[in-house]
Amino acid sequence: MSGVVEARIAELGLTLPAVVPPLAAYRPAIQSGVYVYTAGQLPMVDGKLPVTGKVGAEVTPEEAKELARTCALNALAAVKSVAGELDRIARVVKVTGFVASAPDFTAQPTVINGASELLGEVLGDKGVHARSAVGVAVLPLDAPVEVEVQVELLPS
Repeated sequence: MSGVVEARIAELGLTLPAVVPPLAAYRPAIQSGVYVYTAGQLPMVDGKLPVTGKVGAEVTPEEAKELARTCALNALAAVKSVAGELDRIARVVKVTGFVASAPDFTAQPTVINGASELLGEVLGDKGVHARSAVGVAVLPLDAPVEVEVQVELLPS
């Protein structure tokens, strides 16, 4: 382990996972200038989705919020894969969260708070960001949540 950010992740009792391999023809993250853009990150744990289904039906909002935290942790792993070190993060710029929602479920922002809160716990003020939380009919592999993150890096 290296760096202040990864030490903070460990303090929270978490482990930065390996980068989730792509499910199709894309990269988990790319760098363009001082920005890193992640692909949508599913809440994969050890190569599997711990839960599937729609939030507000098969998945509770509380479960989905925890899954969004996992997505954010996976996004940090993807950022590290191209940035080299998480301590290079100047700030999180934007988070976009997708919630596979039952037709009457409208608390998508509360679910995506899981990702936003994790980024704040790990990065402090650098984790404060703009955000969208979108309800969708279905996500890949019947995942309940997907999160993508855009970060700005400090110059290397």
